[in-house]
Amino acid sequence: MPMSLRGSCRCGSVKFSVESHTPYPYQLCYCSICRKTAGGGGYAINIMGDADTLTVEGEAAIGIYRAEIVEDGVAERSEGRRHFCRNCATALWMSDPRWPELVHPFASAIDTDLPKPPSRVHLMLRYKASWVEPDIGPDDRVFDEYPEQSIEDWHRSRGLWID
Repeated sequence: MPMSLRGSCRCGSVKFSVESHTPYPYQLCYCSICRKTAGGGGYAINIMGDADTLTVEGEAAIGIYRAEIVEDGVAERSEGRRHFCRNCATALWMSDPRWPELVHPFASAIDTDLPKPPSRVHLMLRYKASWVEPDIGPDDRVFDEYPEQSIEDWHRSRGLWID
């Protein structure tokens, strides 16, 4: 049975729940979008959830941000929709219409105790702030951009997928 995750924003305007087969918060993202929308050095950690199980209280307080991405001098909007609380700016979850069956809550918004991952993946290091010194463990993996292994595959290959 998937793990039920409950989350909320800082001010309490938004509460949500979602079922997840992949509740280990193992990815640390250092991209400028995560860094600037989540604050600090980045480290936004996404968990994968089943979009059909997402329930939300306080929808009127939710805003959606689509980041501008510039590649080779061409700017376009990201397909990713970052949901946040309009009252306190808490990052809540990300969704993408290319994968409508998934929702990716930010671990920072989850109130449920999450299991500690046995190792971490540091990704998008190419974009980290110059003052950030990643704390890379002996079994951690590092990537300048995205790893090839999906969130599901990472969990399954370590026997951490929750049925």
